[in-house]
Amino acid sequence: MTRLFALIALTMTCGRAFAGDAAAGLQAADWAMLDKARIVIVGEVHDNPQHHETQAQIVDRLQPESVVFEMLSPQQVVRITPESRRDEQALREALDWESSGWPDFAMYYPIFAAAPEAAIHPALLSRDAARAVMQDGTETVFGDEAGLYGLTEPLDADQQTAREAMQMSAHCDALPAEMLPAMVQIQRLRDAVLARAALTALDETDGTVVVITGNGHARADWGVPVYLEAARPGLPIVTIGQGEDGRAPDGRYDIVLTAPAPTRGDPCDAFQ
Repeated sequence: MTRLFALIALTMTCGRAFAGDAAAGLQAADWAMLDKARIVIVGEVHDNPQHHETQAQIVDRLQPESVVFEMLSPQQVVRITPESRRDEQALREALDWESSGWPDFAMYYPIFAAAPEAAIHPALLSRDAARAVMQDGTETVFGDEAGLYGLTEPLDADQQTAREAMQMSAHCDALPAEMLPAMVQIQRLRDAVLARAALTALDETDGTVVVITGNGHARADWGVPVYLEAARPGLPIVTIGQGEDGRAPDGRYDIVLTAPAPTRGDPCDAFQ
């Protein structure tokens, strides 16, 4: 059952020093559940530094064999070396992070450093692939395994409507209504790409996999776990959602944490 914990006191890590007590909301029973999971999906609000600190502490505690990043492409991952893993600036440059559009790499680097021997797997859906969905459809873009991952099954009407409304809200009510179904399909494709990357990582190492992604992909009711269950039924999966200022993120998770929200401008200013 999902629980909401305040971040108040760190339970335990494997000895790595961290600046704060970000994973303090995790109780002994949560760690026991995480230790039994084959795939752990840890959500985030992308620009929240506390969320990334929590992710790093979870990776440090679990020492997974693989970490899957929504933020990384295959082209970036092949440029990672053992030497660059040990140096934040070197890894930043190897990944050309400044051109990626993701928030400051300083928030993500501790996740890499927390398990320096873990294999890094990419799960980024490229802009070209996202655009291709509108012309070619999700099944064509994903490939032959679309049916295996459940992408050929339509969403029920209520979920489709809810997801279209969320897409409209996320884009500050600036999208043409006719684009909304395609936007939902792109999100489903991102979920399936993350699921496939997680199973690839699992099969290659036969060990624990941690997936680093946004809360929307981590949610158990319609995110990555849905596509994992379609492709590999019964796999032990734990999902963690991270809210802000005491508010849980939308959706269902096995564990819900909360952290202070950073100071932000109005994201809708870009649409003015």
